Amino acid sequence: MSERFRPIGGRLLTPHFYFLGVLLLIGAYFIVKRFIFGIGAVANLSDGFPWGIWITYDVVTGTAIACGGYAMALLVYVFNRGQFHPMVRAALLTSVFGYTLAGASIIVDVGRWWQLYNVFLPQYMNLNSVMLEVALCVTLYTLVLWIEFSPAILEAMQAKRWLRNLRHFLFLAIGLGILLPTMHQSSLGSLLIIAGDKVHPLWQSNVIPLLFLLTAITMGYAIVVFESLYASVNLNRPLETPLLAKVSALIPWLLIAYLFIRAADIARSGEFAMLLQAGPEPILFAIEVALFLYAIRLLRDPQKRVRPTVLFWTSLAVLFGGGLYRFNAFIIAFDPGPGWHYFPAVGEMMITIGIVAFEIMAYLFFVKMTPVMMAAPEGGGSDRRAGSGLDTARWLEGAPSSTQDSASYRPTAATSA
Repeated sequence: MSERFRPIGGRLLTPHFYFLGVLLLIGAYFIVKRFIFGIGAVANLSDGFPWGIWITYDVVTGTAIACGGYAMALLVYVFNRGQFHPMVRAALLTSVFGYTLAGASIIVDVGRWWQLYNVFLPQYMNLNSVMLEVALCVTLYTLVLWIEFSPAILEAMQAKRWLRNLRHFLFLAIGLGILLPTMHQSSLGSLLIIAGDKVHPLWQSNVIPLLFLLTAITMGYAIVVFESLYASVNLNRPLETPLLAKVSALIPWLLIAYLFIRAADIARSGEFAMLLQAGPEPILFAIEVALFLYAIRLLRDPQKRVRPTVLFWTSLAVLFGGGLYRFNAFIIAFDPGPGWHYFPAVGEMMITIGIVAFEIMAYLFFVKMTPVMMAAPEGGGSDRRAGSGLDTARWLEGAPSSTQDSASYRPTAATSA
């Protein structure tokens, strides 16, 4: 087993875990109901709104939130910032389940789910379809993520021979793991281009593929920060503030680039007058921008960036801002024409909540049972009840914390994932 990574250990069946299990069972009930009685029994989807929160959250937003592995791979393997390598496995874990469950939710969403395999048959492929490119890329990337994450599973199983053989071609998976999200995250934005004037002018744009890609990368860094803080506070892990501060330093520049491109595009199209019109769209647009400006303002300040509370709230602001951008574009600002209305049914919401609950349960299982997290420094984190009590108390007070910074580490293909 790797000396750098260790299972967290501790009790898995906690009250938190049982509560998530209840949410999962409720979601499973509605999934069974959907497959027995049809999609109309649990969803308010229609010809006007063929996609609802299952696509908008589980796929469009969920995969963007799950871009932590992609974002960290860009940082570590493309820009050669090896000091962030200890965070790659945890980022990969969130990506693995985010994309796996996004793909699984498609089976629930499509009407004729039993014919979904036709997507992969060459005789039925429409090579001009953006949706085909998204389907193939997401499927292949999910497989790539499991390959990238498999060293943690093999180490837990002590399958040393399989681990040695895997590391000979793991660099190919890493390369695909950088290429594929670049393709399909931008293509998710392209789906709105083909919707034409059904999308509100404040969100309809020819540069929306680039905007979707930028926000996906930014949300990827935000979820890495959020996940690390979650593990520190709830799983008694030492805070990784120095590394998180460095990761968070990238977020303002990505958001500034996004806001500049979006403002320039709106100015070019002459749609700034839309911001002064009545209706919910200008307000929602302003909320998106305000969330991003809030993160930019705080994260540009190096002194504030080392405070865990600042990192926590700014990461949430980025995740909510990016998620709202996608919800606005795909549902709220989407107008298929007169007579069509959509609000998610209880069954739709509970299935989505159940999927998220399962994702968190799987995350807790893997971090406690497999070597995902960086091994705690000597003398800290050994007591599961109060292993990082000092750091947690400092976090609650908003004070800076410190942890080991692996600035001298440089990964190779043999030590990746």
